[in-house]
Amino acid sequence: MLYYLSEFTEHLDVLNVFRYGTFRAAGACLTAFLLCLFFGERVILRLTELKIGQPIRTADEVHKLAELHGGKGGTPTMGGILIVGAVVISVALWAIPTNPFIWALTFVTLGTGFLGFMDDYRKVTRKNSAGVSGRVKLVAQFSIALIAVLFLYLYDHESHGIVRPGELRDELGHPLTVSLFTRQLFVPFLKTPVIQDMGVFAVIFLPIVIVGCSNAVNLTDGLDGLATGCTLTTAAAYAVFTYLAGHSVAAGYLFLPHHPLVGETSVFCTALLGAGLGFLWFNCHPARVFMGDTGSLAIGGMLGMIAICCKQEILLIIVGGVFVIEALSVILQVASFKLTRKRIFKMAPIHHHFELIGWKESKVITRFWIVSILFALVGIATLKLR
Repeated sequence: MLYYLSEFTEHLDVLNVFRYGTFRAAGACLTAFLLCLFFGERVILRLTELKIGQPIRTADEVHKLAELHGGKGGTPTMGGILIVGAVVISVALWAIPTNPFIWALTFVTLGTGFLGFMDDYRKVTRKNSAGVSGRVKLVAQFSIALIAVLFLYLYDHESHGIVRPGELRDELGHPLTVSLFTRQLFVPFLKTPVIQDMGVFAVIFLPIVIVGCSNAVNLTDGLDGLATGCTLTTAAAYAVFTYLAGHSVAAGYLFLPHHPLVGETSVFCTALLGAGLGFLWFNCHPARVFMGDTGSLAIGGMLGMIAICCKQEILLIIVGGVFVIEALSVILQVASFKLTRKRIFKMAPIHHHFELIGWKESKVITRFWIVSILFALVGIATLKLR
């Protein structure tokens, strides 16, 4: 919205700064941070008044964990509304509203955020950890992701006048519409797409990326600030990739997939970065509020969609390495128990395993943050390894 102030530069030259994505990305980050900081205390007090507390599991197999986290019962959850609200408002203010990638990202954020809210609401009203059933949640996630992917799959920006016909072409000389760009598949370390056009397979593969990332972040959200801190490193890394992907010279030099509209998604990345920093102010150990599924499902959906927008879906395995490890630990634990009746870890997700072998919660969180930073740096290093 503020982008359109640049049209009045003839009256005030300084308004020209609103044309630059870097300036607006910085503005979105700062705005989201201040929104979380300003409304955080009010939201926490309101959630406390409504007695929207976090239910702590007390089953036999997690009895020791319940003892470790016993003091967290009643800590307000649904704090993810702070993150989602701050991101959406910041993006609405600072991003170019006609950008199709921004539309898709906003839809996924609000859709997965609402699904998480309903899950949290059921948990707190029923006073247990059973929310929306896993099957219903999975169907809803996939439906949201499918709608967003289909939108980009079918979108023709040339007919909307966003990019002039014939202005942008791929390596084979075909007009590079949003639709064709979305259907390409790139792999880290390679200069050209491994698949130039995934065709209908894109409608299957890309929603899986969003759903998988959404659930991976949800599984990581088990300790104070753990998922939030890992989100910061992932969002920061993708802010770099989305900016470069939208810059023709930089993308050409680094052999990155390029589309002129993708750079705008860096505003979304920095808004998530700012919101994460603001939320961490209240979510750091000992947490005064939890993001709940409202935040974790939305953040995961955002990150998955961001990766799709800049065509770095496979790279998400590296940059979001902590999320991947957390999800894999659950898959391996379940598979092992079903096949051998034995558990690989004391408890999954894996952050609880480290708690149960004697690591303090703050130590687990800090070390996972360190690992997340390293994964993000490795991901950024792939820029020159092609």
